[in-house]
Amino acid sequence: MAAEDSDTDVDLTWGVKIPMRDGVLLNATLYRPRATNGKLPALFRMNPYTPDGYHRQAMELARHGYAFAAVDVRGRGNSGGTFMPFFNDGQDGADVVEWLAKQPWSNGKVGMFGESQLGRAVWSVLKGAPPHLVSAAPLSPGYPLLFWKNILTPDLVQDLSMMAGVTNNANILGDDDFWLARFRELYLQHLPLRDFDRLAGFPSAPFQKFLDHPTQDAFWNSLVPDDAEYARMPQPLLSMTGQYDMHEEATIYVYRQHLRLARPEVTAQHYLVIGPWDHQSVAHPRREAGGLTFGPASIVMSTPVLLREWFDYTMRGAARPAFLQKRVAYYVIGAEEWRYADNLDDIMKRPRKLFLTSTGEAGDVFHSGRLATSAPVTAANGAAADRWTYDPLDTRPAEVDAETVSDVNTSQRYALNLYGERAVYHSEPFEKATEVIGNPRLSAWISMDVRDTDLDATLYLILANGTSVLLGQDYLRARYRHSQSKEELVEPGAVERYDFTFPFEARVMPRGSRLRLVVRSPNNIYWEKNYNSGGEVSRESGKDAHTAHLVLYHDAVHPSALELPAD
Repeated sequence: MAAEDSDTDVDLTWGVKIPMRDGVLLNATLYRPRATNGKLPALFRMNPYTPDGYHRQAMELARHGYAFAAVDVRGRGNSGGTFMPFFNDGQDGADVVEWLAKQPWSNGKVGMFGESQLGRAVWSVLKGAPPHLVSAAPLSPGYPLLFWKNILTPDLVQDLSMMAGVTNNANILGDDDFWLARFRELYLQHLPLRDFDRLAGFPSAPFQKFLDHPTQDAFWNSLVPDDAEYARMPQPLLSMTGQYDMHEEATIYVYRQHLRLARPEVTAQHYLVIGPWDHQSVAHPRREAGGLTFGPASIVMSTPVLLREWFDYTMRGAARPAFLQKRVAYYVIGAEEWRYADNLDDIMKRPRKLFLTSTGEAGDVFHSGRLATSAPVTAANGAAADRWTYDPLDTRPAEVDAETVSDVNTSQRYALNLYGERAVYHSEPFEKATEVIGNPRLSAWISMDVRDTDLDATLYLILANGTSVLLGQDYLRARYRHSQSKEELVEPGAVERYDFTFPFEARVMPRGSRLRLVVRSPNNIYWEKNYNSGGEVSRESGKDAHTAHLVLYHDAVHPSALELPAD
């Protein structure tokens, strides 16, 4: 029923039931301004969590003249049906759009926004092209495939535990001691990842279903627009991500797909914001991320205010938000300033190549190889190469003190890997402050004596005082080196090129700083352990283990190189 306090400026209605095309009723909490002049534009979010967390923003939007609906997704909260993360949001969201447009208080214009899982839902609804969806803002939406390059991590069960049942389980989700103990148990007992949901006490049909689809197949592709669906989208879009956002790659991927396939008059209204943020602070910017503190300019933009101004612009004919000076806004770390461009490609620096080289002993930071400016000239049979061993039964990495990792975000946890063999390379110190803008890339020529293993490339900035700053990581399961849609097991001993793409960087490298590149096989409690047998990884256990011996080549025939988009 509607709120009865005559002093309030917002009418709040609980328990609104929105019918879906199959008869299921979704529950919504509806906010509307009490005093209105005419009919209202409507905004909504598809919400797998409780709507209470968005109450403050909903009240502000209603006071600003919008109807706002916080909609519980199918099977969550007070909505009917069976919950399956992501897979019902597109069709159900399209039905919500049309229901809102037809209400007697509605002017027929509907907008949608959301971050993370809610941002993924925005793209799913855009895919269905509901006719009354006139504007959208997907924030940090996450990759169409849940895996890190087809690699699933056990903390997905932790995320799913938040949505077990119909209410939130925030205290269970946030109990790091519990989850660290379960991750260690899986790791130390060499259990298959398939067992982890039961091990954690949360048998999960979605988790098992996801494991049944380890490649980018039709199951996952059904979540995102195909070429024709991108082409027919008419809405102006606002995309947002951060340089420390674990979903940055996904945000930029769907942004590029839209720009490539949609009509020019539509892409001209697609704006992209890349801030100095991690995943949690895209929706509520802070000055801190990745262990760094940024300048005051990093928080001149408030995401809730920008969203409100965006919908004023696209749904009510107001002026374009002042912050969106051009179609791309990006923050340059080090320069501590926002810059603007008409197109993301316009700002990319031309890459310079840094070639990996060593005497064959690049095993740690004190005996590292080099990132050299000149290409190798030594023939393959006369050049040194770097080697490391990955033994899946080696559990010494689990001895890392849990307190060391309890206060860092997920993507940083994967970067720790404080123990294990690796190949390490350093650049010469930068002779002057150097801007890096774009995606660094690595091409590494590698052989192995197993049919499959996982690879991890990590790039750091080492300041003149020795401080290490994580720039980014990329992962690769060897069987997917050519395609994420089709596996191809490795021929043991074959030397092949493995390509890695690091996250977008917009940063000034200080004079005297240098780069550190680390290549290794991931082995930590947060990872889906690859036992290297070439079988179905999620079912592998310690009994399937094969030790992998890897060789990284850097000779005239196999010129492993880092491409750095820098002046």
